[in-house]
Amino acid sequence: MPKMKTHSGSKKRFKVTGSGKLTARRANRNHLLEHKSSRRTRRLANEEVLSPADTKKYNKLLGR
Repeated sequence: MPKMKTHSGSKKRFKVTGSGKLTARRANRNHLLEHKSSRRTRRLANEEVLSPADTKKYNKLLGR
């Protein structure tokens, strides 16, 4: 059986925390920021911890 390869797109987008949780950038922070409020863009700047359902899905892509 060959080794399992990590999904290249996923390894660029997700980071594993020390406790094993996955973090990712929030959506809606790429373009058209002019009409979004400063309050909203500040909130979107932080990374978020993924939900347990998403974590299961993306751990598989990361080969974990």
